[in-house]
Amino acid sequence: QALPVLFKHWLKNEEVDEGRTAVLRCELTKPNAPVEWRRGDVVLQPSDKYEIRQEGTHVELFIYDVEAQDA
Repeated sequence: QALPVLFKHWLKNEEVDEGRTAVLRCELTKPNAPVEWRRGDVVLQPSDKYEIRQEGTHVELFIYDVEAQDA
C-alpha cells in the first residue's frame, strides 16, 4: 500500500503590495504528486493571472498583478 502524500513544508501567509507578484510555496513528501491550487471552491488554472510550477517535491503558485480581491 502506497504512503499518502503529505506536506513537508506548509504554505505561509504572504504580504504583497498591489500590482506586484505573490509567490506561494509548499513542499510535498513525494515528487511530482498531483497538486490542485484552489481559491475557495474554485480550482485555479494556469493563465495570465496564475502560474503553477512543480519540480520534484517543490510546488509554487505565482499570482501576478495582485489585487485586494486576491487576499
